[in-house]
Amino acid sequence: MSGSIPFYQKHQRHYDRGYRSKETESKLSQYQSSSRYAAASAGSSTSSAISTRSRGLKVSSHSGLEESRLSPIPKRAKPTYLAVDKENQIIGYVVPIFRGSSEFATGFSDSEEARVRGTSAYMARRDLFTSGLEMERSEQISRREAMRESAERISLNKRIHEHEEHFKRMNEDSLMHPPEFVIKPRSHTVWEKQCVRLHCTVSGWPDPRVVWYKNNVAIDPLANPGKYKLESRYNVHSLEINRCDFDDTAQYHASAMNSKGEQSAFASIVVKRFKGDVDESLPSPRQGPVSEYGITFQTHIVDQFGVSFGREGETMSLGCTVIIYPALNRYQPEVEWYRDDVLLSPSKWTHMHWSGDRATLTLTHLNKEDEGLYTLRVTTKSGYETYSAYVFVRDADAEVEGAPGAPLDVRCLDANKDYIIVTWKQPAVDGGNSILGYFVDRCEVGTTHWIQCNDTPVKFARFPVTGLVEGRSYTFRVRAVNKSGMSRPSRVSEPVAAMDPADRARMRGTSAPWTGQIIVTEEEPAEGVVPGRPLELQVTEATKNYVVLSWKPPGEKGLEGVMYYVEKCVSGTDNWQRVNTEIPVKSPRFALFDLAEGKSYSFRVRCCNSAGVGEPSDPTEATTVGDKLDIPSAPGKVVPTRNTDTSVVVSWEASRDAKELVGYYIESSVVGSNVWEPCNNKPVNATRFICHGLMTGETYVFRVRAVNAAGLSQFSPESEPVEVKAAIASPAPPYGITVLECVRDSMVLAWKQPNFIGGADITGYFVDYREVIDGVPGKWHEANIRAVSERAYRVSDLKENKKYQFQVRAANMAGVGIPSLPSNTFLCEEWTIAVPGPPHDLQIREVRSDSLVLLWKPPVYQGRDPVNGFYVDIKEAEAPEEAWRGVNNKATEKSFIKIKNLKEGETYVFRVRAQNKAGVGNTSDVTEPVPAVTKPGSKEIVVDVDDDGIISLNFECCDMTPDSKFVWSKNYEEISDASRLTVETKGNKSKAVFKTPGEEDVGIYSCLVTHTDGASASYTLSEEELKRLLEISHDHKFPIIPLKSELAVELLEKGKVRFWLQAEKISPNGKVDYIFNDNAVSQGEKYKMNFDKNTGVIEMIMESLTPADEGTYTFQLQDGKATNQSSLVLIGDVFKQLQQESEFQRKEWFRKQGPHFIEYLGYEVTPECCVILKCKVGNMKKETSALWYKDGHEIKSDEHLGFTEGVLKLEIAQISKKDAGVYEVVLKDDRGKDTSTLNLTDQGFKDLMNEVFSFIANSSTPLKVTSTDEGIRLYTFVSYYNDLLQVTWHYKDSAIAFSDRIKSGVVGEQLWLQISEPTEKDMGKYAIEFNDGKGGLRRTLELSGQAFDDAFAEFQRLKAAAIAERNRARVAGGLPDVVTIQEGKALNLTCNISGNPVPEVTWLKNDREITSDEHCILKFESGKFASFTITGVNTSDSGKYSILVKNKYGTESGDFTVSVFIPDEAGGKKK
Repeated sequence: MSGSIPFYQKHQRHYDRGYRSKETESKLSQYQSSSRYAAASAGSSTSSAISTRSRGLKVSSHSGLEESRLSPIPKRAKPTYLAVDKENQIIGYVVPIFRGSSEFATGFSDSEEARVRGTSAYMARRDLFTSGLEMERSEQISRREAMRESAERISLNKRIHEHEEHFKRMNEDSLMHPPEFVIKPRSHTVWEKQCVRLHCTVSGWPDPRVVWYKNNVAIDPLANPGKYKLESRYNVHSLEINRCDFDDTAQYHASAMNSKGEQSAFASIVVKRFKGDVDESLPSPRQGPVSEYGITFQTHIVDQFGVSFGREGETMSLGCTVIIYPALNRYQPEVEWYRDDVLLSPSKWTHMHWSGDRATLTLTHLNKEDEGLYTLRVTTKSGYETYSAYVFVRDADAEVEGAPGAPLDVRCLDANKDYIIVTWKQPAVDGGNSILGYFVDRCEVGTTHWIQCNDTPVKFARFPVTGLVEGRSYTFRVRAVNKSGMSRPSRVSEPVAAMDPADRARMRGTSAPWTGQIIVTEEEPAEGVVPGRPLELQVTEATKNYVVLSWKPPGEKGLEGVMYYVEKCVSGTDNWQRVNTEIPVKSPRFALFDLAEGKSYSFRVRCCNSAGVGEPSDPTEATTVGDKLDIPSAPGKVVPTRNTDTSVVVSWEASRDAKELVGYYIESSVVGSNVWEPCNNKPVNATRFICHGLMTGETYVFRVRAVNAAGLSQFSPESEPVEVKAAIASPAPPYGITVLECVRDSMVLAWKQPNFIGGADITGYFVDYREVIDGVPGKWHEANIRAVSERAYRVSDLKENKKYQFQVRAANMAGVGIPSLPSNTFLCEEWTIAVPGPPHDLQIREVRSDSLVLLWKPPVYQGRDPVNGFYVDIKEAEAPEEAWRGVNNKATEKSFIKIKNLKEGETYVFRVRAQNKAGVGNTSDVTEPVPAVTKPGSKEIVVDVDDDGIISLNFECCDMTPDSKFVWSKNYEEISDASRLTVETKGNKSKAVFKTPGEEDVGIYSCLVTHTDGASASYTLSEEELKRLLEISHDHKFPIIPLKSELAVELLEKGKVRFWLQAEKISPNGKVDYIFNDNAVSQGEKYKMNFDKNTGVIEMIMESLTPADEGTYTFQLQDGKATNQSSLVLIGDVFKQLQQESEFQRKEWFRKQGPHFIEYLGYEVTPECCVILKCKVGNMKKETSALWYKDGHEIKSDEHLGFTEGVLKLEIAQISKKDAGVYEVVLKDDRGKDTSTLNLTDQGFKDLMNEVFSFIANSSTPLKVTSTDEGIRLYTFVSYYNDLLQVTWHYKDSAIAFSDRIKSGVVGEQLWLQISEPTEKDMGKYAIEFNDGKGGLRRTLELSGQAFDDAFAEFQRLKAAAIAERNRARVAGGLPDVVTIQEGKALNLTCNISGNPVPEVTWLKNDREITSDEHCILKFESGKFASFTITGVNTSDSGKYSILVKNKYGTESGDFTVSVFIPDEAGGKKK
């Protein structure tokens, strides 16, 4: 026997060995020995009773022998002894009725046993099982026979199973099929702290990979150690959850995948609590001290993502920081992401991550389907918070210029056995040319091969795909085409299986739970029935390209499936033609192509099965072939409205009478550009859309068009132009209300400016107050009727020792905003403290990556003495309170400070304390966090001095808005006195001009631009800086002519001398005086003067220099009131050197008037180790001769001489010592002669050869090793070998001394080292060194270890083979091929034999051995000669003879044929 599991379960892969308890398994082991006999002897009455109990069900049982037919067609594993319903759904296990002991009858769990005991069936079964021992004893012998038969069947089944597995491995391709859940996981309801186990059985080839998911999130056992346990054995996969709690209540599913497809099966787990253990009015206690009872959570979403733009193919991450208060240990909120109000689930396109305080959504590969409004929703026990922003996805760059964008949102509808409808949405970008149509591609899941479904493009955004294989899964994609080319393919659709919808619905359902009931049924045979008429035939879709029919299967169809024939008939005739003549369709859907556009047709359908073809359905009404869905009309009036500084709200009138509208595309264009850009790449369903990503300050127009499956409408009329700027709104509420001073009946309040001012300047603030009595606030009262411009205000007429709350509202030209939150409750009592109150109105300016400026206002309450200084504190925004540190150790009297040495990118907060004689007062409110980052486009104040000497400060702002203004300040107090400087503003530039700069103007000048993101800068005008600027101003008032270069001298062609300088700028009225040794010189034969006023170049040219020209040269310039001069001294050695160089250049010029050398004779070595002597010549003509000489002898012209492109060449192909010498080239014609010489003797020749050797060395291949029958050979190849090449072989870094055993040599281009009869002493590092007169080149090889062992073994093998070849037995010769001899004659043949040791000789006749006798004498003499003699031949001696020689090294044979003839026979007939 083979264990405790019956054979019909042991070899079935779907059998779940874990669903039964161990007690049940032990009972089953007792049942094994009796089951067969009891089933066989139950009798006819028992069989009928079983049949009666299980009516309506059938038993799917078979033995392993019947299943394992050796057929090449794979059969999926079938359930063994499973109870199934009429729809083939598994509802339980079937066990044959048997006789056994009552002990087996109780093989249930305790709870099941208690339930079963109360039934009458249990009582009857107990009586049956306890019928007595006598019947069991009489059955023991039969049981033993059954056990033996069972063992034989198991052995046979095992052999068949092994053969089947072998056959699968040999024929994998033909047996591959997608996964299939033979047994699906069951849903469970369990108590807390119990363990639960889900299991399923999966078939498929190759073996599927199974992954378990909880609420669509993959389960990772390593992430929760001890919580989950996954097992996979014999195609049975299980998930065990340890100690269940409420969080484990979820939907679980197992996903099985292989190369042929993917399937999933679902099950739910519900966790319940025991009554009485825990108070039901409270949530369940969690592990740890934290409970959620009585807690109200506050959720804040900060650090939010904004409107985002991406391009197809890119990766984008959206993230928000979530703050939940109070922060409870282990409490996890529910974090969900939505796109266009549709919940997103994790997939290969969307990855979600929750770190505990930050939610992130990653779009791994953007497509236009990803465009939309993304919403983060965080749900707690107290409610939820959301945040939304739009994501725009632009088309990827087209692969073909002018091609349209890719289609989007490809979906599969109405999937059947061999038919699927594919739909998509048209792209917004057509590439400048209208889209001609679309191509649909399909790909079978598990492959990468795409097949085009339509031969011609379809314009309708819906297409029926036919010809699919039932049971296979497919994905689809769509491409658009215009006259420029094909678009990129769309994102692939979700996989869809070609199968009957009813089958798909059953697969999505869950398997029936185990009921513990034992059911046995039998299936009644049914006769074939001709199917009836199909029902409800109709035309569901009609275009000019195709017509789609749909119908319902007939009511009368028998037990087997039906297929369909479709027939068509032209309206007005009665000629019905069958459309699908070859193969009937399986789906109740069919698409007809190639119909004549404009014609009317009627259609009908017939059913068929193996019993025959049924009657046709009722025909459809006449249908005209053509597009039934019209392109929508153009949308109506488009109205744009200002929104933000980068967006506009666009609304429009909907298209009238539009059918099946998909949505709208919006386009924008800058006025005057006539270039339209899409605002959205995914159709929007509303008639209002916010267009983002616009340029601030530009004016745009908009247009809209509608889209449905038939196509895109005409564009709507263009909208009115609208300027992109923020819309004006009332400001947000102020915040941070504090008390600056308090007396008996009044309080001074301060607050912070709203974060959003509504796009217009705040004109003032309104303050309200209310009294608070015993914690109950009263009614609000206005504190001021007129708005106050400052952010501080004294509220009067208060009552002493009363408590008050305050609120503040801001106002601008759009109106008064909503009030702020009520302040803290303040007590109105007079302050008597000695130290000052807190400073207020802290402002931050000039933020840079390493510095910023902090401003504040002095405290309103001075204390006992006046304020005499301030201290500034700083800390990182995230640092604890104890991290505050001082910026200044000494109190500053100013109300501003520049804070330096900040860390770039770090975020800081600041506070200020005031000081008087009594001490340091309370701190101010902390500023908002400020990152130390230089904003892009930030500018600094630039000081400038113009040509008239006027000093000005200049500031430029790149981020201005129409309402922005430049505000200039001195020492951070706005400049109101215009007597010292004047401010001029034009566009985005402003200038502060000093009138009469003096010491009173020293200070810090700053400029702030309102309505920007803090654009500001400052400039410190110190006494030293003022002095420098005044000097520059003086130079501008009394200018000199600036020079780009001082007076210089250079030599020109023919040795001419040029004196020159260049002024930076000079007017046409400028003039120059030329002075030599204090004497003016003028234009003449000796001096040539030039003055180019456009470039400012002034020059004086002399033909040559004589001793009288030694001295000082000066150029004096004058241009209006500006003057300048420059001098050059040419005396002594400087003058003599210049004179000599001038004379040399003059002679060179004359030389170059005839043929001459531009580059003198040199040499070049090519990679092929050829030496080329070459020189570059110029000014040649036809009559010019170029002669080559070596050692004074002319070199005759041959193929080695060349002259191309002004270069003379002499090629020396294989240089050797005979090529050493002095080479000379002579150029000559009637204009002159020039000579160039190259010495290639001694050192010159040696240098040349070293360069040749360097090329040879670099061309050498790495050292390799080979073996011969003599030993081991190391070798390398070079591209060219020269006899003068010097190489050195090294062994262990020492030069090798060659001997008879170790030799080196050259064969062709191979350099080798031969080691004869190698031993282990020859192991080591070998190298060959090429000597090139420099560093040389060395190639090395480590001949040791495995390399030496392999080479030595190969040497031994070759050596042995050579010895064997030399000494093997041979037939050297002497035997003819054919011997013809007359009967009665004597035949004597001799052959030479060689071999060591002496071979054995055997003679054969007709392949049979013969021995020496009186008739046939065989001899082998001296070990060399073998003779064959027949004393008197006769006809029986005719035949094929062979000699076989053999020794231990080999065997060889020699064959000859003897033909004996009788002379009396006519024609000498041979025998």
